[in-house]
Amino acid sequence: MTGPVAAPAVRPDGSPLPGRVLRILDGRVSARVRPRTVVVGAVLAALLLLASLWLLLTGDYPASPAQVVRTVFGDGPRGLETVVHRFRMPRLLVAIGVGAALAVSGGIFQSLARNPLGSPDVIGFTTCSATGALLVILVFPDSPVGVPAGALLGGLVAALVVYALAYRRGVQGNRLILVGLGVSAVAESANSFLLSRAALEDAQDAQRWLVGSVNGRGWDYVGPLWAALAVLLPVALLLSRRLAVMELGDDLALSLGIGVERVRLCLVVCGVALTAVATAAAGPIAFVALAAPQITRRLVGTGAPVFLPAALMGALIVTSADLAGQRLLHPIQMPVGLSTGAIGGVYLIWLLSRELRSGGRA
Repeated sequence: MTGPVAAPAVRPDGSPLPGRVLRILDGRVSARVRPRTVVVGAVLAALLLLASLWLLLTGDYPASPAQVVRTVFGDGPRGLETVVHRFRMPRLLVAIGVGAALAVSGGIFQSLARNPLGSPDVIGFTTCSATGALLVILVFPDSPVGVPAGALLGGLVAALVVYALAYRRGVQGNRLILVGLGVSAVAESANSFLLSRAALEDAQDAQRWLVGSVNGRGWDYVGPLWAALAVLLPVALLLSRRLAVMELGDDLALSLGIGVERVRLCLVVCGVALTAVATAAAGPIAFVALAAPQITRRLVGTGAPVFLPAALMGALIVTSADLAGQRLLHPIQMPVGLSTGAIGGVYLIWLLSRELRSGGRA
C-alpha cells in the first residue's frame, strides 16, 4: 500500500483546476486540496487555540499560560487542576463541539437549499429541538428521558415532518425553507404556550435553557456530544463532494451517477442530528449555523461546501462569544446565546440587504 500522493487537479476536459488532488489508500480515497483553504484552516485553528487557552486562563482563579499548559497535561498546581479539569475544560470542549456541529449543519442546509438563509435556525430544526427539551422540562419532568434526549427527539421529529411536507418528486430548496418556516412558527407558538402554562420557577429554568449557554456544562455533556461528532462529522465530510455536485443541479448530479434523493436524505438526517446534539448540549444558540458557513466560504473564496474550515469557524465563534460573555460584564456572566444573537442579528441584516441589492433570493 502506497502513501498519500498529490497530483494536479484537472477537469474532465483536461483543463487545470485550483489546488491539487490528494489520493490515499492506492487512490480509493481522494480529495482536492486548495492552498487558500489550507491557509484559512490553519489560521482558524491557531485563533481557536489562542481563544481556548484564554478561556482556560479566565476566571477567579489566577493562572499563567505555563501553569495552564502544565495542568492540561496533568502537572499543574492541585487547586488549578480542580478548576481546569472540573469546570473550565468541559465548558471549553462543549463550546468547541457545539460550534463545530452548528457550523457544519448550517453548511449542509444552506447547500441543500442553495440559499444562504437555509440554516437550521431559519428552517426550524433548532426551535423544534427546543420544543422537545421544553416538553421534558415542563411537562414530563419525571420522565426517564432527559433534556438532551428530548432535544434530540424534537429535532428528528421536525426533520421527518419538514421532509415529508416538502417532498414532491424530490425536495427543492425553496420548498424546504418555506415548509421549515411554517414548522418553526408552529414550534415557537408551542414553546410560548408551554412557558405560559408552567409554574414560575419551572418557566425560569426553561427560559434560562432557551437562551443557550455552556455555563456549568460538565463531562457528562462532553462525552455524548463528542461521540456524536465522531460519527456525524466524517459522514458530512464524505458526502461533501456529492453535495458540491448537487449544488450545480439535480440533473447534472444524476447524470454523474449520484443518487440525489438518497444523498439528500442522508444529509438532512446528518444535519438535523448535528443541530439536535448541539442544542441538547447547550440549548438553542442562535446564528452560528447561519453565519459560520457563509463567512468561511467568503474567506476560502469558493462556492463549494467547506465543512472542515466551517467547523473551525463555528468553534471559534462560540468560544469567542463565551469568552466575551465572561469578561465584558464581569462579574456577571452573559450566556453565549445572547452574544451570538447580538452578533448574528447584525450579520443577518447585512446578508438580507446584500441579497436585496444584488437581486438575489433572500
